[in-house]
Amino acid sequence: MSNLIENKCIKKGVRLTGQRKLVARVMSESNDHPDVDELHKRVSKIDSKISIATVYRTVKLFEEAGVVAKHDFKGTKARYEEVSEEHHDHLIDVNTGEIIEFVNEEIEKLQGKVAEKLGYKLVDHRLELYGSKIKK
Repeated sequence: MSNLIENKCIKKGVRLTGQRKLVARVMSESNDHPDVDELHKRVSKIDSKISIATVYRTVKLFEEAGVVAKHDFKGTKARYEEVSEEHHDHLIDVNTGEIIEFVNEEIEKLQGKVAEKLGYKLVDHRLELYGSKIKK
């Protein structure tokens, strides 16, 4: 699997030590939005010597370089994901903590219309929906 975060770091001139490369690889391979504790757990399975402080510093460095995005979803620890060129929003399950990424063109258009009606041109936004699964 390609290491997209490592490639982005190289393009931005971020110096990558062996441990930083490992954190980048684990983050790139993640299909979820891990917090630092979960990231440390995953990295430690590969290199037991890596400290949680190193993981925190590395994630902060990646965030400052603009290669990962930090999300402070309500009621959870900060979660991280690779910065994506494609915009997406998040639906957070309040019971399980599961995070679902989605894109909805109607919502995108509506947000632009709301901003325009209030006299603004929308330049960026972040949408987080919180819900619980409907029992069938």
